[in-house]
Amino acid sequence: MSRRTDSRAPRDPRLDPRPRLGPLYLAGFTTAFGAHGVAAALGTESENIGLTLWGLGLILALYDIAEVVLKPVFGALSDRIGTKPVIVGGLLVFAAASALGVFAASPALLALARLAQGGAAAAFSPASSSAVARMVGPGQAGRYFGKYGSWKSLGYAGGPLIGGALILWLGLPALFVVLAVLAAVAAIATAWRVPALPVLPKQRVTVVELFRQSTAPAFLGPVTLLAVATSTLGIAVGFFPLIGAQLGLNPIVGMGLVSVIAVISAAVQPRIGRLHDEAAHRAGPLMAAGSVALVLSLVLAGAIPALPILIVAAVLVGAGVGIVTPLGFARLAATTPPDRMGRTMGSAELGREIGDAGGPILVGAVAAAASLPLALVVVSIATAASAALGATWAGRGTPAAAEDDRG
Repeated sequence: MSRRTDSRAPRDPRLDPRPRLGPLYLAGFTTAFGAHGVAAALGTESENIGLTLWGLGLILALYDIAEVVLKPVFGALSDRIGTKPVIVGGLLVFAAASALGVFAASPALLALARLAQGGAAAAFSPASSSAVARMVGPGQAGRYFGKYGSWKSLGYAGGPLIGGALILWLGLPALFVVLAVLAAVAAIATAWRVPALPVLPKQRVTVVELFRQSTAPAFLGPVTLLAVATSTLGIAVGFFPLIGAQLGLNPIVGMGLVSVIAVISAAVQPRIGRLHDEAAHRAGPLMAAGSVALVLSLVLAGAIPALPILIVAAVLVGAGVGIVTPLGFARLAATTPPDRMGRTMGSAELGREIGDAGGPILVGAVAAAASLPLALVVVSIATAASAALGATWAGRGTPAAAEDDRG
């Protein structure tokens, strides 16, 4: 097929050797910072703002509920109208929702602000992932998804720490001010610096074809592994500090364990991403190694609850998440046609959210019936089975580029 050489034709952003992804990294940092920063803040300020335990749990859940419901919707919308409008619009709504949080003097207004933040994050998060995938192409997906994931990990780590400091010095409204400013800056930078990707023509898809695409090994494998990673991360963030408290450790030590996880993950992801791009055939063994690290972290924390072991477990969680996350997204980028990248990334984010919520819920249920150490060991078995299944599916996927070449 001959390549069009008309100088008036829009240049394919994926051909840019140095794509302008900085605003998208900031968007990823913002959603992670907002998710963990506000959640930690509400836990410490619940009495001051008149929240009951039930009300606190509901407000904490609203952000995740909005993301679970809306991420696939906004992912598909970004395929239809373009990624840039969805990213910019989502960030502006996030800024407005955060501004509402500044003046939220009642639990009802706070809940509304949190729900709006979650809905906005559900828009710009999968659209940003789709934009990264399309702008860099499959050949560089690992490297740039590694950087994108690294920035999100920094947001997860910095959220509770920076949020706690802001609340201590200036009060809860200050945290919402910072989030509003971050989102507004990211929106302006995206509108100014990120190129508008062309909307690609879409083929009409029947319900049967949609089901086949959603259950294809090339999709289910990476998404299952991503869900395993976020599930283990959610368990570690929620229960490693609790184990530390049961051991009589200072709460700062528990927060330090969470920071270790995030810093290790942020450091590992770019390196693993580059390794994927240089030697894609190593992705399978690397994802298997990352899954083993995740399973082993739960086994160690449950079987030998002691501070040195918890530190080792935190390092293993950070390494496992840092390995699996960029490889999973790079695999999805390589096996998804560009015209449905947004829908795929939205569905993948949905899988991660389910893992993030499901893991801690399962641990809590088993711990309530037996004990926390036993719960971690039991969940490690389920994690190992899910990881093995995901790795098997991922190994059977065929890159979209290869399918196009055969067509």
